[in-house]
Amino acid sequence: MTRILGVSLLLLAMACAQPAATPGVVQINARDIPDRIPGPMPGFGPFDTYSDALISACSMMLKQPHATAGRKSDMNFRLRWDLSQEYCAWVYYTPDERFEMSMMSVTTIQDSRGKRSCRLPPKVDDARYPPESLGYVYLLHTHPYEGELTEPDIRYIVAMGLEHGWEVKTKAGMLRLSLVAFFSASSDPANPTCDGFFQYTPTTGDLSKWTQERNQWRHKSIGSVKWIDSQHYRIDRH
Repeated sequence: MTRILGVSLLLLAMACAQPAATPGVVQINARDIPDRIPGPMPGFGPFDTYSDALISACSMMLKQPHATAGRKSDMNFRLRWDLSQEYCAWVYYTPDERFEMSMMSVTTIQDSRGKRSCRLPPKVDDARYPPESLGYVYLLHTHPYEGELTEPDIRYIVAMGLEHGWEVKTKAGMLRLSLVAFFSASSDPANPTCDGFFQYTPTTGDLSKWTQERNQWRHKSIGSVKWIDSQHYRIDRH
């Protein structure tokens, strides 16, 4: 009996233990979101082009612990969903004319069992540059499966556009602020692949889906977000 009780207590302690800290990942309390997140992300970039930064971020973020739950049709999807977490990060443009990524944020305690979200601080703290010199290009996050952008996603990027501006001047021209949600279609969450992302660009209203097949990226316009007023919008699907 003593041995059984000891094993039970050990299992309970393991279940209640805090997850091990992951390098480059900041755990965020949803009730006390800081104003800034550190940057740059260790082991990431910098990159000369936004496309290289975006694709590299996709692979790095989806490989984080419990970032993917597999396909909804998979046998163990519900268990993987219960363990899943979303990760968020900024891709920003520096005075050195290169693209960097902030550290990632993760919110371990979710508001609802049926939803996943992460809270990303609105600003990046990169000690190498003055705060006002950074250009905010992409608000990135992961989706545990191939799911479209949500209403909170869309509203938050609009709020960030109002705070930071809608476009960033780069050496290759003006780049519009947009929201990106990466997903993996792999049935093996231990070895996720970067299979695509959903994107919303507030300045154009375009809602798109990008998918990767045989190392080729394909773009499909899902629809357009039309704001009726400052609080309400609709999606006109194609």
